[in-house]
Amino acid sequence: MNQNGDNNYYNHDYGHNPYYQQQPPIQPPQMPAGGPRDKGGGHFLLGLLVGVVITAMVGSCTYVGVKLYLMASEQSARTISSGGDAADVLVGDETVKKLEALEEVIEEYYYQEEDIDKEAMIDGLYSGLVDSLGDPYSVYYNEEEWQDLMQTTEGIYYGIGAYLSLDPATGLARIAGVIPDTPAEEAGLRENDIIYMVDEEQIQGLELSEIVSKVKGEEGTKVHLTIYREGESDYLEIDVTRKKIESPTVNYEIYDNGVGYIQIREFDEVTTDQFTEALAVVKGSDAKGLILDLRGNPGGSLPVVVDIARSILPKGLIVYTEDKYGEREEYSCDGRNELKIPLVVLVNGNSASASEILAGAIKDYGKGTLIGTTTFGKGIVQRVLPLTDGTALKLTVSSYFTPKGNNIHGTGIEPDIELELDAEKYYEDGVDNQLERAKEEINKMIK
Repeated sequence: MNQNGDNNYYNHDYGHNPYYQQQPPIQPPQMPAGGPRDKGGGHFLLGLLVGVVITAMVGSCTYVGVKLYLMASEQSARTISSGGDAADVLVGDETVKKLEALEEVIEEYYYQEEDIDKEAMIDGLYSGLVDSLGDPYSVYYNEEEWQDLMQTTEGIYYGIGAYLSLDPATGLARIAGVIPDTPAEEAGLRENDIIYMVDEEQIQGLELSEIVSKVKGEEGTKVHLTIYREGESDYLEIDVTRKKIESPTVNYEIYDNGVGYIQIREFDEVTTDQFTEALAVVKGSDAKGLILDLRGNPGGSLPVVVDIARSILPKGLIVYTEDKYGEREEYSCDGRNELKIPLVVLVNGNSASASEILAGAIKDYGKGTLIGTTTFGKGIVQRVLPLTDGTALKLTVSSYFTPKGNNIHGTGIEPDIELELDAEKYYEDGVDNQLERAKEEINKMIK
């Protein structure tokens, strides 16, 4: 699925989106206060796959190897032997001795020897190191997880066809969007459904990547989801059959009145070409206006969203980032492809990360009217660092700012026209009141 789909959310974000108050606190019936690995609120999205997270993609990744790790270990040992503070050293003689002691005790006394998995224990060490940062967007990927992540960024994966993020109020997975004509839609899953259990196993407190891996699976197999849906008196028990998902990240349409509609589901490697095709069709039809739908978009690749912004914005700054050293990197537009027709942008609380970069720039330049609800509020950037042993590290490396210097992390972007989705009408009659309002507003601009 994408952490924040079955695949990601990794937003590359894969993703996605923990944090802050875009959604009201949810109190499902008999919802437990904690879980076996309850780490508290504030866990997303994007980013696995997700979404999760704006990620500097593989082409721009920095490769770090095992050799570098060994050099760091040797340096730590030298620090200890030269009288340095052992408490400041991560990998030193004392740490190694304690790990060896713990391993010996587990082997000697743990009551179910068949459950001892050395590879899982080693992965746990690396994951625990990254988890200790307390940053829901920084993640260690073992070799299998890393391969899954690469697959999902190409728009193909095996799952149910839903985008996932971590719900900040409950620490559970929230369905951020459902891909049309997929098993998720056929089974009746809806955006904002909360996944309480997967195959009757509680998932509260798990990382989003762990939840995604439980939902994904071999083609033709079934996954049983226990769902909390607002307005329902009890949990919903839903079986979904997994299949190969080849999800287009861009959908488009030309309405009878000559207005174009483009929906961007996430910003993956395939998105630039898909958006270029959609925009060419819109322009080729002499469209009088454009509705850009970013609702439920958990984010994705920074280079991709910048490329798309260059197809819309006037000359100037698109976004800039600042790292821990105060170093600033700017992404700009030459304005040669600036959109010349009226523009309306649809956003909601599941619009995060890369989608907020695009929406924020459009708002700062006054290039279009934003309609919907306040966006998620993810104003930080992750970089994926592949390691030479086939594993990888996704690490938060900087904050990003809109052209006017706004950092929206934890606050989001307020729309120009606030309008909640009428979910009852949408699911009963298929009436999308936010989209209808967008059509009304763009008709005013045309006239």
